[in-house]
Amino acid sequence: MKHIPNTITAANLFMGCLSIVATFDGNLTQASYFILIAALFDFLDGFAARLLKVQSEIGKQLDSLADMVSFGVAPGFIFYSISQDNLVFEYGFLQNVPTMLLCSYLPFLIMIFSGIRLAKFNIDTRQTDSFIGLPTPANALFICCIPMVLENGPIFAQEFFTSVSFLILYPILISYLLIAEIPLFALKFKTFTFKGNEIRYSFLIASVLLIFAFHYFGIGLSIILYVLLSLFNHLKK
Repeated sequence: MKHIPNTITAANLFMGCLSIVATFDGNLTQASYFILIAALFDFLDGFAARLLKVQSEIGKQLDSLADMVSFGVAPGFIFYSISQDNLVFEYGFLQNVPTMLLCSYLPFLIMIFSGIRLAKFNIDTRQTDSFIGLPTPANALFICCIPMVLENGPIFAQEFFTSVSFLILYPILISYLLIAEIPLFALKFKTFTFKGNEIRYSFLIASVLLIFAFHYFGIGLSIILYVLLSLFNHLKK
């Protein structure tokens, strides 16, 4: 019984590896689906550990290593691939060769700062019931929606996700959010009553509506909503 949570964590890691392989094969949508499955395993391993009361230090460390691959390296490569396909330097200072190289490698910031985020999480005692900085799965889910939108999404969203401004600024902004001292709520229910869980239920209901209305693009909108609700909740307190 004690090995069940770690086995689920290993499945999370395996999905991350499959996602990287799919990206190298040029199938970004499939790579995104593997990350979505990894996120499901990431939820289930913690749930299983609490249910079976077999939490362990090795499980904690294995979970971070799996998250680094599935929610750091894998989405980083997806974004890198999208960036390489769509980052066109047609004007101004961006035609400078060193600047072009710098912009081309900006997606690797996602991997670097995901690693820093996970390392901080492991030693930060404040993050038992909430998060300080954007969780790596949230960033990974946002990136996962991009290939799906590019394949079958609204034109305005496709144009936004392939714009030079987005491809350059997103890795910088998300790197900051991953390690920023910004409190964000966690979807951990101590009880299932509405009182005390208002923000969690509000987020889940709104996310379902966004995904129903905008399909894959709704996943990205849900992550943006998560950040905004967390900021609102923090300012209210």
